[in-house]
Amino acid sequence: MEMWSLFTIIASLALLIFLALRGFSIIIIAPIASLIVIILNQMPILDSLQDNYMSGFINFMKNYYLIFLFAAIFGKFMDDSGAARAIAEKLLNIMGRHSKFNALMAVVIICAFLTLGGINTYVVIFAILPIAKPLFKAMNIPWHLFTGAFFFGMATFTMTMLPGSPSVQNIIPTKYLGTTATAAPVVGIVATITIILFNCFYLKRQLSKSEARGETYENMKNPEKQDSKAFEASERKLPPFILSILPPIFLIVTLNVFKVDILYTLMLTVLVSIIIFWKYIDNKLQAINVGATNTVLPIVNTSADVGYGTVIAATAGFGVITEMLANIPGSPLISLYVAIAALAGITGTASGGLGIAMETLAQTYLDLGIDPEALHRIATIASGSLDSLPHNGAVITVLAVIGLTHKDAYKHIFFVSVIGPLVAAIPALIAAILIYS
Repeated sequence: MEMWSLFTIIASLALLIFLALRGFSIIIIAPIASLIVIILNQMPILDSLQDNYMSGFINFMKNYYLIFLFAAIFGKFMDDSGAARAIAEKLLNIMGRHSKFNALMAVVIICAFLTLGGINTYVVIFAILPIAKPLFKAMNIPWHLFTGAFFFGMATFTMTMLPGSPSVQNIIPTKYLGTTATAAPVVGIVATITIILFNCFYLKRQLSKSEARGETYENMKNPEKQDSKAFEASERKLPPFILSILPPIFLIVTLNVFKVDILYTLMLTVLVSIIIFWKYIDNKLQAINVGATNTVLPIVNTSADVGYGTVIAATAGFGVITEMLANIPGSPLISLYVAIAALAGITGTASGGLGIAMETLAQTYLDLGIDPEALHRIATIASGSLDSLPHNGAVITVLAVIGLTHKDAYKHIFFVSVIGPLVAAIPALIAAILIYS
C-alpha cells in the first residue's frame, strides 16, 4: 500500500509537470493533481479537499497575503514612477557598454539590485527589457544569453542565499522558526560567493562559445522578430537615481538594521514611496489598484501549490519519502536540503516548496536538534534549486515575455538557477555543519 501511495505521488507530479508545460495554470493543475492523489489513495474526497488541500491553501494565504500585497504595491510604484528603470540605466552606465561580458554582468547587477530592493520578478523583467534589448542589439549579443544573465541576477543569490534579502523565500522561515532575514550569515555568504563564481564562469564560457559559432543578435531569434510590444521604452522623464534608490535602501535598512517585521517594513516602504514618487506617478489610484490586483496571481499560485503539498503530506507515500530522507547518511541538514529541493521541484516554485516544508517538516528537524538559523538558511537555499525546472511559473512567463521558447534559452536558466545553486549548496552545507553542529 505504501509503495502504491508513493507511485501515486510520482504520477501526480508527472501530470503536474506535463500540464504546466502545456500552458495550464497551476491554479487548475494543483487541485486536479491533488484530486488524483486523493482518489488513488482512497482518501475521503470532500474531507481531504476541505481539510487537507484547503487548510494548506488558507494557512499560506493567511500568513503571507499582506506581505505579497504591500510588496506588489511597492513594486508598482517603482515601475510607474520610472524609478526601477532609472536605477537600471544608472547601473548600466557605471558598468559600461563596450564589453559584451560587461554588458551581461550589468544585467546581472541591475536585476540583483532591484530584487534586493524588494522588487518582484515581474517588475524587474519589464524594467530591464527596454534597456537590455537595444544594448544586446548594439553589441550584437545573441538574445538567448539574456536569460542566463537575468535569472542569475534575479533568482539565485538575491533570492535565497544573501543574508538580509527581503525576498519571500528568505522571509517564510522567520514565521516558523523565530529567526531573522540575516540568519546564518556565514553560510549564506559562502553560498553567494560560490554561485557568483560558478555563474560568471558559465556566462563567460557561453559567450565565447556563441562567438565561436558566429551567433549574433541578428542571426538568432530576437524580440524584433517576435514583434513584441513588451520592449517599448517610455520616453517620459525619469526620477533622479538618488531619489529612485531611497525606497529600496529604506526597505533593506529597516528590515535588517532596525529589525522591523517585514510587514511593517513593507507598509512603511509603500508610504515612503508614495511621498517620494508622488509627482512622478500620473495616476496614483490606478497604481495602488493595479499593484493590489497584481497580488492575486502570485499568492493564489503559491497557495495552490502549498495545498497540493499538504495533500501529499497526508498520504502513506509521504511517510515513505520522509523515512528515506531521515536515513540519508550524515547530518540531518543534508536530508533537509534534499527534502526541500525535492518539494520545490515537485511544485515548481521556491516559495511553494518552502511553504510546504515549513508546514510539514520544520518541527521534525527542530526536534532533531538543528539550530534554527542553520535550518532557516539551508532550507531557503534548498528552495531555490530544483524550483527552476521547466514547469516553473516564472520561467514560463519570462520566456513568453522575451519572445523565446524553452528550446531557445532554457539551457541557460537550467545552468545558472538549477545547477549553480546545487553546486553552491555543497560548501554551504559544509559551513553549516561545521558552525552549527
